Amino acid sequence: MLTRLSLRIRIFLFFAALLAGALVALATGLTLGYRRLGEPEVLNAFIQGGIIAAFVISGLIAWVWYLFDMNVAKPIDILAGALRARAHSDVTGEFDAAIARYLGDLAPAATATAHSLAETRNALAEAVARETTRLTDEKARLEALLSDVPVGVLLCSGDHALAFYNGQAVDLIGAGSGAPGLDRTLFDYLREGPIRLAHDRLIATGDPDAASDLLCTTVSGARVMAGRMRLMTSEGGAIPGYVLTLRDVTADMAREARREALLAEVFDRVRRPAANLSTLLEVIPQGDAAPGKLDRALREEVTHLAQAVTELSRRHDESRDDGWPLAMTRDSDLLEGLKARVEAEGFPVTTQTAELLLRCNGFEIIALLSGLAAELGREGGAQAFRIAVVEDGTGGMIRLDWQGAALQMGRLADWLDRPLEAGLPDVPRRSVLAMHATEIWPEARSDGWQGLSLPIPQARRVVRRPKPIARAVVYDFDLLSKARNDKVQDARLEDLNYVVFDTETTGLLPAQGDEIVQIAAVRIVNGRRVEGEVFDTLVNPRRPIPLSSTEVHGITEAMVQDAPMIEDVAARFHKFVQGAVLIAHNAPFAAL
Repeated sequence: MLTRLSLRIRIFLFFAALLAGALVALATGLTLGYRRLGEPEVLNAFIQGGIIAAFVISGLIAWVWYLFDMNVAKPIDILAGALRARAHSDVTGEFDAAIARYLGDLAPAATATAHSLAETRNALAEAVARETTRLTDEKARLEALLSDVPVGVLLCSGDHALAFYNGQAVDLIGAGSGAPGLDRTLFDYLREGPIRLAHDRLIATGDPDAASDLLCTTVSGARVMAGRMRLMTSEGGAIPGYVLTLRDVTADMAREARREALLAEVFDRVRRPAANLSTLLEVIPQGDAAPGKLDRALREEVTHLAQAVTELSRRHDESRDDGWPLAMTRDSDLLEGLKARVEAEGFPVTTQTAELLLRCNGFEIIALLSGLAAELGREGGAQAFRIAVVEDGTGGMIRLDWQGAALQMGRLADWLDRPLEAGLPDVPRRSVLAMHATEIWPEARSDGWQGLSLPIPQARRVVRRPKPIARAVVYDFDLLSKARNDKVQDARLEDLNYVVFDTETTGLLPAQGDEIVQIAAVRIVNGRRVEGEVFDTLVNPRRPIPLSSTEVHGITEAMVQDAPMIEDVAARFHKFVQGAVLIAHNAPFAAL
């Protein structure tokens, strides 16, 4: 309880206790002396003497307490308050040295402490200000970079709440759903099936550098987007968040479909006249219609034209399988996008996947099947659909089923001649089948349902993806404002770009034929090591590696048998170190 009292009160109580003890001792001594003397007539003298002694002792203790309080306790209290004020506020005034003149070295020590605290605070404030300015500048630069990235970038927490989005993301996911908002669920804007599946897949892999490609649609199904998801690091076992980049492939696929339709039309319109000319020339006897040389030249040119058209058409058909539009698409993502489109037309849908990757143009397949489902609902009387993907040999089969009347081939052919999308009047649905080298046909299912079967020639089972190239964003914004100094000898080491390198050799006597067997180097830029900017390669020395050298560096002849020669390695190393200062241990030996 006494610890809660101030220092001056505790000292006062100490002197009060001292006074009380002195008075008690005085009274006890006088009482014992009087009893021992045993003379009643001297009692008054003992009392008078005790009172005078009590007053003298009280005054003396009070005077000592006052001096101690004014010259020790009070200055200590004032110094403590001043130090406390400087510790918790920006007080920079000097101490009153006179008030602490009896405290010896305490006042100078407190003054030095206060000065050191002020200097530390000022240095810390300057460092914080510099760092804040730097971080603000970097934040502005990153915002500028992300705002100018031509894809939508979303940063979401483990429970799929938005923590960041750029302007492109607003244009992509905000249409028809209102502008996105921070801490709102992503599923207010995008269908959740592909997002959750990709997130679960990445968590299951346990690879922090893994990425998952996905195909997703907006909630309304109006847009089909290609996305890529990467996990972020998490703390404390929390569900990791992720970065999701989105690109609207609806317009891209529309342009691709127009281009393919135009090329197909060009080949078709050129192929027919060439074939007709060739047929007509076959009917005309040689030499009757024109002079012999002209007839022969005409026939040769028509033959070359027909061959060229046939060859170009064949190469065009082969190139369709190599382009970006026919990418490997996960069947679950495809069915989720198709489900969104069909449900937007007002029809309930159930889906079943086979864990396949289909080589197809996801946008075109979704547009084709959702359009046919809409036709079935409007003209065929279908009320509900089920869509499934099953394995079919080396490919996959997409089945669109409904309950109701069977679909005739004539009506299906008529629907296939209609435009793929409202904005693509010149692109028929049939062009999707040509693009994928496939057909679609109606057939009755064994359970009484009617269906359409669309085979996808190329597919494979979903397997664990190979480890991707480690993601890395390398930057140093200080380089944007760094002053260049041509005089290397006048520059500080931390301001230089330098390469630290080392070599391993067949021996220690390069003048007698020892050669390099390995070179390794790292770049240091602006005072820090740059991740990924590393040079490390074995070198074929064109000579045996002694066992004594192998015991030192662990490099054997078998390891360097297929390694590049020193001429190639030296050229690459020269390019790597260009413009940098070289740092090496035993540099003359390394240079040899």
